[in-house]
Amino acid sequence: MNDSFTNRTCISCHLSSADMFQQVSFKELMKVLGLGAVAFVLGVEWLDWLKRRLRVSRGPLKEVLFFPSPHVCVEHLFTRHGRFPCACPLPHGVETSFSRLLEHLLSACRSLDLCVFSFSHMELSRAILLLHKQGVIVRVVTDRDYMTITGSQIGTLRKAGICVRHEMSSAVHMHHKFALVDGKKLITGSLNWTLTAVQSNKENVMVTEEPELVQPYQQEFQKLWEANDPANHKPQTTNGGLNR
Repeated sequence: MNDSFTNRTCISCHLSSADMFQQVSFKELMKVLGLGAVAFVLGVEWLDWLKRRLRVSRGPLKEVLFFPSPHVCVEHLFTRHGRFPCACPLPHGVETSFSRLLEHLLSACRSLDLCVFSFSHMELSRAILLLHKQGVIVRVVTDRDYMTITGSQIGTLRKAGICVRHEMSSAVHMHHKFALVDGKKLITGSLNWTLTAVQSNKENVMVTEEPELVQPYQQEFQKLWEANDPANHKPQTTNGGLNR
C-alpha cells in the first residue's frame, strides 16, 4: 500500500513538474518574443537615427542636372499608385535629368514659387497642376510677352485657379528661371520650361537646400511678386484715353 501511495505521489510530482516546466517555458518564450519585439523596434529607430545623422553629415542637398535629357516615360511620377504599368512605347524605369527635375518639383508639400521666362512644356505644366490639385500653394511670376506666345501654359495655369503675375514693365523681360519648393529647396539654372530646352538645348539646372543660397531667391521672388501686383498698377488716363 505504501508503495502504491508512493508511486501515485511520484506520478503527481512528475505531472506537477511537467506542468510547471510548460508554464515556465511558455513564460520564457513570451519573454524572449517580447524582448525580440523591443529589439526590433529599437533597431528600426536606430537605423532611422543613423540615416538622419548621415544626411546631416553630408550637408544640405546639392545636385546639378545637365540637359538635353533623353525622352523617356515619366508616367510613374504622376501615378505612383497606379494598378497597371504604362503601356507607352518610351523607355521605362530610366532616370534622367528631366525625371529628376520632375521629382524635385513634385516633392512640394506646402508651396511652390515659380519664376519662369518661357513656359510651354506640357509635362512640367502637368506637374504644377497636380500640385495645385493636391492643395500646394502655387505662385507664378512670368514675362508679359512670352506668356501669350503659342503653346504657352500660363493660360492653362490661370484657368485652373493658380495665381499668376507677369512683369508689368514693357521695357524689360522677366528672364528668371527658378523655383522654390516649400521655401527650402531652390531649383535654378539656364533651363527655360520648354520642350526644346529640355530635349535639344545644352542647359543646366542646380538644385540645392543651402539656406545661404535659398534665402536671396526667396527675397527676390517676394520683391517681384509685390512689384507686379496688378492693384499697384492702375491704368492712368491720358488725353481722354487709357494709358496702360
